Amino acid sequence: MREILGKARRLLSKRNDGGPELISAALTFATEWQWPVLPGAAPDPQGRARCSCPDPECTVPGAHPFDPGLLAATTDERMVRWWWTNRPAAPIVLATGGTAPCAVSLPALAGSRALAALDHQGMRLGPVVASPTRWAILVKPYSMEQLGELLYAKDFVPGSLRFHGEGGYVALPPSETGRGAIHWERAPLPGSASPWVPDVEAVVDAVVDALTRTGVSAPEL
Repeated sequence: MREILGKARRLLSKRNDGGPELISAALTFATEWQWPVLPGAAPDPQGRARCSCPDPECTVPGAHPFDPGLLAATTDERMVRWWWTNRPAAPIVLATGGTAPCAVSLPALAGSRALAALDHQGMRLGPVVASPTRWAILVKPYSMEQLGELLYAKDFVPGSLRFHGEGGYVALPPSETGRGAIHWERAPLPGSASPWVPDVEAVVDAVVDALTRTGVSAPEL
């Protein structure tokens, strides 16, 4: 029994430390898919719901850049290896926009309803990132002008709908953050090519409708 408990503890420790799984994922994103990434601020070991950044009221603990800053995001293999060799448990943060995907995120309950609606419409979706509190649908890069025109045409845009475009970021699986584990709700198809993602116009109607029907109009973490 003691041997079994010891093995279980070692397995849990390995899982929580990130290690090979995180560095392998970071290298896939950066070198195969050409998505610029960087390590996020890790959750504070003294309090999982807290962040290692200086902000005591951080709203996205462990799921944002801190040191280095977002501008350091790269696809360079040597830099990615160096980062996750020295910080093996660091969350993986994608710098959205440019040549990388952007994202539309919403609270988890509304996210599940939006995906069900898009499936019912026969809409093709790419990867969808999920945390315990929010889901993010990856979409093709868009400009602020394009986004502005799209939202201007809406009668109402819930405050809990967020857009992660140029200068934004999203934490990617298999990161562990202060809000819990990040996983693929819709995983990318296997292969070396960068995953296909839809246009932002294709998903906005469904996510706005899902938020309206769930009554989630104010910002949620």
